[in-house]
Amino acid sequence: MDSRVALITGASIGIGEQFSRQLAQRGHDVVLVARDVARLEALAKEIEAGGTNAEVLPADLTDAGQLAAVEARARTVDVLVNNAGFGSFGAFHTLDIETEMREIGLNVMALVRLTHAAAAGMVERGSGGILNVSSLAGFQPGPSNATYGATKAFVTSFTEAVHEELRGTGVNVTVLCPGFTHTEFQERANAPASDVPGFMWQEAPEVARAGLDGLERNKAVVIPGAVNKVMGICRRSRRTRSRGVSARRY
Repeated sequence: MDSRVALITGASIGIGEQFSRQLAQRGHDVVLVARDVARLEALAKEIEAGGTNAEVLPADLTDAGQLAAVEARARTVDVLVNNAGFGSFGAFHTLDIETEMREIGLNVMALVRLTHAAAAGMVERGSGGILNVSSLAGFQPGPSNATYGATKAFVTSFTEAVHEELRGTGVNVTVLCPGFTHTEFQERANAPASDVPGFMWQEAPEVARAGLDGLERNKAVVIPGAVNKVMGICRRSRRTRSRGVSARRY
């Protein structure tokens, strides 16, 4: 892709931070979106020290007004990475419903609005790329992780459909479905992970790299890591065969 400006949500930490750094290394100016202004400014300073422009755009994407400001910016970028999201853990009926609704708002509603805003301009220009971050958790129902898994199932299905719609337009659309990744996600979701075997974990830089490489090749679905790939294909095999979709796309 000949893209020059990339907007990354959830850019301040974890995989989002790696997307920001790696896109800058690949020659893109970056627009950094997250709530943590201090972290965004520190990251922008580091990126600009490497000779790339970095724009800080603080926003809470569950706030309609702040989301609208990011939508307006997304209409003019060449690459959009929808990475912002969070999870919750526990029996659904015991969790705070307002938090669950905010989770749906961020993981689904904000992603859809930003995808729509960016895609319209990209199709008109005949080039661009949209990378939506989902999860292996969306490949099957997840007790104690019900809302998060459902939001990610939506993200995967939605992105695959948009990928097909934009085929031949010059706009690449990819969904990235990581498994366990060393970030702050588990801690923030209050999700136990101490019993997860070490071989199942990945590092944020390799996950981000897999997503960006897949976007450049316009792969519909990217599952980073050999173990994750096997797990993902096994979980989706029945549905994949019924739709006639080749496993090679993963």
